[in-house]
Amino acid sequence: VRLLARYIYNREEYTRFDSDVGEFRAVTELGRPSAEYYNKQKEYMEQLRATVDTACKHDY
Repeated sequence: VRLLARYIYNREEYTRFDSDVGEFRAVTELGRPSAEYYNKQKEYMEQLRATVDTACKHDY
């Protein structure tokens, strides 16, 4: 089971969270600061990983 959260601004994806990778990745240079910021937020990252286990796996 995979969670993919895409962040889009002005019709352009700039960063994404992929549960297979386990962290945010910048898609464009605009997304680099956002990805770095979110990856440093330990509680938020744990919450996203828990969402995969509770919401996504339950449906399969």
